[in-house]
Amino acid sequence: MVEQKVALVAGATGLVGNSLLELLPKSQWKVYGLARRPRPSWFVNTGVEYIECDLLDRSDTLRKVSRLTDVTHLFWVVWVHKSDGEEQGNCEANGSMLSNALDALLLNAKQLEHICLQTGSKHYIGPQSLWGKIDHGELPFVEDGPRLGVPNFYYTLEDIVYDAAKKKKGLTWSIHRPSVIFGFAPRNLINLVHAVAVYASICKQQGLPFVFPGHSEAWECKTDVSDAELIAEQQIWAATDARAKNQAFNVTNGDLVTWKELWHAVALKFDLQVPVYSGSPTSMEEILRDKQEVWEEMTRSNRLHATTNLRKVARILDEAFNFPFRLVSSNSKCREFGFNGSRDTEASLTRVIDRMRAARIIP
Repeated sequence: MVEQKVALVAGATGLVGNSLLELLPKSQWKVYGLARRPRPSWFVNTGVEYIECDLLDRSDTLRKVSRLTDVTHLFWVVWVHKSDGEEQGNCEANGSMLSNALDALLLNAKQLEHICLQTGSKHYIGPQSLWGKIDHGELPFVEDGPRLGVPNFYYTLEDIVYDAAKKKKGLTWSIHRPSVIFGFAPRNLINLVHAVAVYASICKQQGLPFVFPGHSEAWECKTDVSDAELIAEQQIWAATDARAKNQAFNVTNGDLVTWKELWHAVALKFDLQVPVYSGSPTSMEEILRDKQEVWEEMTRSNRLHATTNLRKVARILDEAFNFPFRLVSSNSKCREFGFNGSRDTEASLTRVIDRMRAARIIP
């Protein structure tokens, strides 16, 4: 008889957490989905036990996670941003969340056998406050090189996982490093596709040109992307395949794209015109400055589920498209170890937009 696999997904309403909650039950996993805020109206994963828990609150975490005595696998796809300038604050906050959860599980979940830890490509480029100030090495990024000699909360999380594995005999781990993630999760702190779709929706409603806001390198240079469902598939593979134990893996779609290509794909979805690129950045903060009331009226008239702060949308777009260097990670290692998943990035982008429309997140 096959033993029941029981997943605790921390970050259930995030980009990858949402995909895990859709995929795991299809393979007969029992699933707990943990998130800080109450269950949202768009959350339709009925086969999941939803747990509202603030992982930064140690007593709340110990009380709610300690009762999950049947958990066999922890999927850690949650993070919190506490500081723009000092990475140490992010290290402390994120480290506390993971430590709180693991303290509860190691004591009470006797069958815990694997931890999937999601970090990302900032493992290779460092925290945002140091971009342009440190050398991040050559492209493509590979998994087994040395760490950068700077604070990084991803390193903090890795060290906590390594320590947990030493405390419990037989406990294994895998680390997953996506690039920019395309996925469905309206609550996610940084959701680039959602930000682009909101901007495109406003351009459509107002009859505005769909101006690309970034610099020329973002417009023209090839980069990689990670589909949220693909990331979830890699994590499930690593959790169940002995070859993947105690390894770190990059996870990207496998193709390289430019935002020039993707911008025109979005324009096609919204029936918009893309003006000739100016060759220099355009401030999204300026473009969207007076559009909050427009969006709120669109939300009311279209009976959308989620409200959106356009200041956050502008910040996401300005930061994403004025990124100071390219992201390209090698997928050779995961293929060598047996994971061959891939996605077409343009199809991934348009699929997420379709899903947002179906869920009434955008018009």
